[in-house]
Amino acid sequence: MMKLRIIGLAVALAGFAAGGVLAQSQSTNRVAAETDWSVFVEDNPTECWGVSTPKEMVNSKDGRVVAVNRGQTLLMVFYRPSAGAKGQVAFTGGYPFASGSTVNMNISGSSFDLFTEGEWAWPATADDDNKIIAAMKRGADAVLTGRSGRGTQTKDTFSLLGFTAAVEDAAKRCGG
Repeated sequence: MMKLRIIGLAVALAGFAAGGVLAQSQSTNRVAAETDWSVFVEDNPTECWGVSTPKEMVNSKDGRVVAVNRGQTLLMVFYRPSAGAKGQVAFTGGYPFASGSTVNMNISGSSFDLFTEGEWAWPATADDDNKIIAAMKRGADAVLTGRSGRGTQTKDTFSLLGFTAAVEDAAKRCGG
């Protein structure tokens, strides 16, 4: 079951990325802004998502802070009715994660592991998505720690101000 979810989510995220998430700054489909989170909607197929960028990014290697080039770094929750996606958490770190690694997500002391593939990370099950979303609604920030294929450790801190309103808006717009 997990393998099917990963394959399905990977396909959905690939299409999702092509549909404008990675080009968020150029998208004209932002329909709402809720403090530190934005809501986007795409048609054909219908997709809605709440998304935020990190407030702080720290990259380190061998215990030292280093400067690295990273692509767009986003934390999102998306809804895609045609794929049965109702509140799926996804994170893109802006670099290829180390093969077989996980990303740790810490929300106000609650810790979750996200599985990685390429530049994407997500929870293993829909139940994990639900637990993470519940924690995000209660928390103040989410800290995601990952490791690149080159061995750089990244620590990205996302504010959760506006998260609940953004996610509820995205769910409503996509019938979820």
